[in-house]
Amino acid sequence: MNLKLKHLGTLRFGRLLGHFAVLLTAASVLSACAETQFLASTFKRVGKSNQGTIGNYKIGNPYQIKGVWYYPSEDFDYDETGIASWYGSKFHGHKTANGETYDMNGVSAAHKTLPLPTIVRVTNLENGRSLKLRINDRGPYAHGRIIDLSRRASQLLGFQKQGTARVRVAVLSDESRTLAARMKGQTELANLGSPITVNKLPKPKVSAETLPTIEGAKNTSSVSYSMPNDKNETKKGEPQLASVPAEISETVSIQPVSDTKIFVQAGAFSYFDNANRVRARLSELGNVTISSVLVGDRDLFRVRVGPMTNITDADQMLEQVIGAGYTNARTIID
Repeated sequence: MNLKLKHLGTLRFGRLLGHFAVLLTAASVLSACAETQFLASTFKRVGKSNQGTIGNYKIGNPYQIKGVWYYPSEDFDYDETGIASWYGSKFHGHKTANGETYDMNGVSAAHKTLPLPTIVRVTNLENGRSLKLRINDRGPYAHGRIIDLSRRASQLLGFQKQGTARVRVAVLSDESRTLAARMKGQTELANLGSPITVNKLPKPKVSAETLPTIEGAKNTSSVSYSMPNDKNETKKGEPQLASVPAEISETVSIQPVSDTKIFVQAGAFSYFDNANRVRARLSELGNVTISSVLVGDRDLFRVRVGPMTNITDADQMLEQVIGAGYTNARTIID
């Protein structure tokens, strides 16, 4: 009798141990699942909250808009003149071409072919105001426009109300090269909010003024890049790094202003005979001239129509030149 009771007690105790083990295992699995779900949820929140803030480094393939082909490429020597416009509320909050979020109250711009992002200096040739900003979008696609600025950038350069301005757009080579090198291959880290660093570079000395904030505008943009200003701190063999700040400076420098004229350039040709044939074909449109220019180590012959007295006349002439078959024609300021 005692032996049976002992045996029965042993069996019950073993069963209890088995149930307890099963409960422990289930609890462990549930805990692990809960932890995994928490981590996954946290990862998604982090990714979502930072997604599109910095965006990708993008060049892109050739594309065609309204019969005109555009060929994106790295061009760190880019320096062109033309007509600027601006874009605002219709695109505010939408994604830019490289995955950032467009903020019309920030300082940024769209360009047809430059890499995204690229750091440029835009100078209003009509009033001398000059501003450093970041290209992070594609456009403008209206013929005769060289760059499309955010609303805030147009306010700082003083042409928001008139809508367009004669400008010079020049790539800041050192800063753009450094930015490109740092962003290539780091898209995933950037989207998760990891810090991006850039090599320390000298800051050019310019006289500057900070314009007051215009009503309804903010002083920040989603992403920006600025460079340290002390070249002597960099020790030989020990490159210095600086984190990319969260906003771009709205400092406007003042450049000298001179009289400018507007032309429509049909093309630039290596041989004078080719340029002369284009001149003859376009002569019925107005005053067409050929001028030579040295580009690198090559002599080119530019065929231009003009000058025009205003942007409206230049736009009309550009459409006529494009209609004549010269789809690469563009408006320039000289």
